[in-house]
Amino acid sequence: MKYRLTALALSLLLGGISAHANAADAGGPPKYSLREHYTKYEFHIPMRDGTRLFTAVYVPKDASKSYPFLMQRTPYSAGVTAGGELHYGVDFYPEHIGPSQEFENSGYIFVKQDVRGRYMSEGKWQEMTPHVNPKRAKGEGNEAEDMHDTVEWLLKNVANNNGKVGVLGTSYPGFYTSASIIDSHPAIKAASPQAPVTDLYMNDDSYHGGAFMLAANFDFYSAFVEAENPTPLPKTWDRFDYGTADGYEFFLKHLTLANITSTLTPKQRALLMPTIEHTTYDGFWKSRNIAPHLKNIKAAVLTVGGWYDAEDLQGPLTTYSSIKRNNSGIYNGLVMGPWSHGGWGRNDGQSLGYVKFDAKTGDHFRSNILYPFFEQHLKGVANKNVSEVYAFETGSNVWRNYAAWPPKQAQARTLYLGPNGTLGWTQAAPAAGADYDEYVADPRKPVPFTAYPANGAPKEYMVGDQRFASTRPDVLTYRSEPLEEDVTLSGPVKPKLFVSTTGTDADWVVKLIDVYPPAYPGGDEQERGKDVPPPTLTMAGYQQLVRGDPLRGKFRNGFEKPQPFTPGNVEAVNYSMSDINHTFRRGHRIMVQIQSSWFPLVDLNPQTFVDIPKAKPEDFQKATQRVYHAPSMQSGIEVQVLPGLR
Repeated sequence: MKYRLTALALSLLLGGISAHANAADAGGPPKYSLREHYTKYEFHIPMRDGTRLFTAVYVPKDASKSYPFLMQRTPYSAGVTAGGELHYGVDFYPEHIGPSQEFENSGYIFVKQDVRGRYMSEGKWQEMTPHVNPKRAKGEGNEAEDMHDTVEWLLKNVANNNGKVGVLGTSYPGFYTSASIIDSHPAIKAASPQAPVTDLYMNDDSYHGGAFMLAANFDFYSAFVEAENPTPLPKTWDRFDYGTADGYEFFLKHLTLANITSTLTPKQRALLMPTIEHTTYDGFWKSRNIAPHLKNIKAAVLTVGGWYDAEDLQGPLTTYSSIKRNNSGIYNGLVMGPWSHGGWGRNDGQSLGYVKFDAKTGDHFRSNILYPFFEQHLKGVANKNVSEVYAFETGSNVWRNYAAWPPKQAQARTLYLGPNGTLGWTQAAPAAGADYDEYVADPRKPVPFTAYPANGAPKEYMVGDQRFASTRPDVLTYRSEPLEEDVTLSGPVKPKLFVSTTGTDADWVVKLIDVYPPAYPGGDEQERGKDVPPPTLTMAGYQQLVRGDPLRGKFRNGFEKPQPFTPGNVEAVNYSMSDINHTFRRGHRIMVQIQSSWFPLVDLNPQTFVDIPKAKPEDFQKATQRVYHAPSMQSGIEVQVLPGLR
């Protein structure tokens, strides 16, 4: 059975157990053959309700010893891609099945399973399967139960297993990893949720600060659709045809969410529309938040994330903290590296766009952290490099080990916005003239999130050069003096603003930026990273985005009940952005930018208090936004500062 896939589908399939570079140079060692070392089996494993889940199992041919299971559950197919087609059948092998070559050489029983309702598994697929669902329909399941039943079957029916199971997966498979260890089967000894989708509304895939993440969700859901299962019919993942290379142009032309979604077929709209229509943190989202249910976990857990993950940066941090809070007596580790979404599994991790990290961080993670973790807990191999937190410190480009996250030694300090675009650790003295800065925000001329045309959300934007934005009249820019010593910020970033607007709603986008010195090596002559690169530029004066996040102003007092602004009234706007672990080096500057659009990464706020999915073109109005820095209304950014050299 064959299913034709596009490049997007292939990239999603590689998002869990990763592919490897495996072409040998002419005359070099022979190419590794998985078929030579493993035998593939395919099973339809029955669940407690009779639903059968398709499961591919790769067993080492060396039967002289026993092996642990290493399992991934996925909605992106347990089949094998070859020549652009997806194959099911015991005769089709991937080039590699383990997270790295070490796993295959060491010997594991690798398992890959289609979750309910996806590809060759029976049942009804659910978006972020609710762990508690009193109204569960026929064919719907519970991921912890499905994992339990699968483990029971594997232990009884696959020979030469040592009775131990490991689980891992990235992104959506990361969610299934987390869900699989709730009330975990005693045979599950180790699990690694990687970039796990955790709470789609709270700074995860769908919403940040109550603002809908338009570009990435539109791109994903136009391809990720429901289908009848199991079925032998071809499945096609078609990328949406924007009709232009510039997503900014496409989305602005359509303006309203109603017009934008009208360009999709009913099948494409089926999964996207619920995420758009549920604009508040209501029962739809709460039932799909897996974090409160991460309890009674008996396995050792190693959660993995990337500081520059545009999709699931917050998920690993929330997962780690929830497991720590609700489970005692187990190892609960966290790895945060300088990676985009899944970047630790797909490349060497040396760079992202023009920003370099001075080491092969992906290789280091796979060989020195991930592999020893599973070897220790599934095979009893001693692990000499055990830490609770492995955090890569960007800027200085050093791995740090901590006893907890955020580091307990970090101290809260505030970077204050001052008059004339100043930024510093002390509140500015009263200045002659206005005690605020203002700009006109026009939703028909929004601030872009990249300096170049792009569709979707290029990975590079998370470290992208912000010089294009710092000169716009609708962006406020504040910068420190050149730093006399290194400054390391480790933990959450919390804008604390005093603002007013002439509208009845407004978005407040805050960006924390590392400004490189005017003399800095590298630029157009250097090799760019493997992810989507920006146009040619120089690194001298580069304004690297370190963290950026919006808050939709109507949610300034909570995400369940939106509240309008009273035009002209000064109000406090406080929120939390995702954590960072970044050193601003000596000679660099710290910059903060504030704006009211970030398009089309974030959907447009009409700046009138309306239900945005139902907004009409006439609802989109200009507004004058003010950010205050008077002594009694001193806006700033609270950060966590680590003391001295470590």
